[in-house]
Amino acid sequence: MKHSRYLILPALCLLLCAALCACTAKEAESEETAVPEESADAGDSTVTTSLPKIDNTKWSYNADDDVYYQIGISYCETPADADYETLAVFVPGAYMNATDNGDGTYTCEISEDGEVNGYTADTAPIVMPINTPGYSAQSALTSYTSVTSYTEAGFVYVHAGCRGRDAGAPAGVTDLKAAVRYLRYSDDTLPGSAEKIFTFGMSGGGAQSSLMGATGDSSLYEPYLKAIGAVEGVSDAVLGSMCWCPITNLDTADEAYEWMLGTSRSGLSEEEQAISDRLAEAFAEYINAAGLKDENGNVLTLEESEEGIYQAGSYYDYIKSVIEGSLNNFLADTTFPYDASSSSAGGMGGHSGGGERPSGERPEGGDMPSGEMPDGGFPGGSESDSSEVNYEEIDDIERNDTSSGLSLSGTYETVQDYIDALNANGEWVSYDAETNTVTISDVASFVTSLKNASKNLGAFDQLDGGQGENTLFGYGDGSGAHFDAVLAEILSDLGNKYAESYAEDLAKTDSAGNTVDTRVDMYTPLYYLLESEEGYGSSTVAKYWRIRTGINQGDCALSTEVDLALALENYKGVESVDFETVWGQGHTQAERSGNSADNFISWVESCTK
Repeated sequence: MKHSRYLILPALCLLLCAALCACTAKEAESEETAVPEESADAGDSTVTTSLPKIDNTKWSYNADDDVYYQIGISYCETPADADYETLAVFVPGAYMNATDNGDGTYTCEISEDGEVNGYTADTAPIVMPINTPGYSAQSALTSYTSVTSYTEAGFVYVHAGCRGRDAGAPAGVTDLKAAVRYLRYSDDTLPGSAEKIFTFGMSGGGAQSSLMGATGDSSLYEPYLKAIGAVEGVSDAVLGSMCWCPITNLDTADEAYEWMLGTSRSGLSEEEQAISDRLAEAFAEYINAAGLKDENGNVLTLEESEEGIYQAGSYYDYIKSVIEGSLNNFLADTTFPYDASSSSAGGMGGHSGGGERPSGERPEGGDMPSGEMPDGGFPGGSESDSSEVNYEEIDDIERNDTSSGLSLSGTYETVQDYIDALNANGEWVSYDAETNTVTISDVASFVTSLKNASKNLGAFDQLDGGQGENTLFGYGDGSGAHFDAVLAEILSDLGNKYAESYAEDLAKTDSAGNTVDTRVDMYTPLYYLLESEEGYGSSTVAKYWRIRTGINQGDCALSTEVDLALALENYKGVESVDFETVWGQGHTQAERSGNSADNFISWVESCTK
């Protein structure tokens, strides 16, 4: 079995022809639209839209927070769903000179002198939350929401509603791109720099944040942007992308899952085991063709081994070193005696976990949603509420009730006590007390101890088409569709009963005439970041990246975040990649210390000051 994406050498001629055609097409497009790199001026004839810019006679004001705001601003001319496709803007009061209109609204002019936290109206970053767990929708705001964590830091906060997975990919990212284009179009009338836009999100939101960072100005999105009447002639690229536990790179997610987490499965039938094994082998084929490099420029590969399917080679060693580094960071960060049961780090097994949320990210009120998130944010509470969010209860993704081989709780008096607990079912962690560091024997032991599979075979493209990502790659009616061509070929080879439904779904086209393989490319950051992929160099990639994940999560293989970080570190033009996988934490806004909101704000400051 070979996937077309793995046959790199035979495809070089085709790629060269495609590149020449792309250059010709790009020249033609440049002549037609002359897309500027910087924000368009008010009179720039290259901009095409009938949308009005932000009306500076219609600002509202919250005196308690000293924030001017507008809600319900349309960012596209022909919205597919007007209930979602509007944005809200929250501006620190210091950036405005306001005149009371006498009717509860204000006419505002941008202040040239106002300053907050070292920023001015011209230099302030714009931050955009993408709160779409499970690739759900983010509803547009309909009332004021306090976001002082961000406005007091001097940021302009923009909440853009967007369609969710029921609308089918690439609806969500298309909407977010349209919102970014509108901000650039309105840059001369709005405080904040449209060249300093940062997106941030968790899980499916982290995935879409990574896509906003990787797919800037991608031509693949053009027919979808045109369909909703997005502003033309301005960039939809962003400066920075914050991603917590991004469930992404779905083109190879099933394969990666079985390569890493398949070792923890039990009770599989002979055919099910064959499917798992073939998926793991396919991941090795992908890695060996991908050209991923370490920090020294060495190409990482997988090799066949007796210990398991391709559990050897430089790529395997790199994954092993990331696991060791995460545990060593935990030991360096932690003071013993250590109470595992009272901490969100280091004590949990399995795929769930806690962690702080960005306090300014959620609007007011609302019941715990299932599937789509009608209130556009986190459920319940106020901004100051520090209770943990369980993303697994709100993303409507199918998971099995499972626990890992170890359950760590109670108080560990010494580091050695904690190491002994990790080795309770067999020694796989070696501890050097003199240096307070560890090594592990193998990746599989970590997985069976702390990172068990929590999803069925076809973790993302489920055999019955019932997983959330199946809905994402459906065709806008809320029904699921298959999208993994490698899994489809495996099922066909095995004569599996689901093979026919995979073949049918892979042949379908959407409203733009694209089959699902194109839509998967559009939702795969590595398609744009790896030289081995056709999309390499076809987008404007964000310069700044921050990626955090809980190493224990069973939602995806660790390779998801590692591969993204490696690709970015080797991509020309990317200036900074801040990546950590946090020991003991699961599917959450994982942080080694502090809370996610403060850490995100500090990171944006480090990128913009």
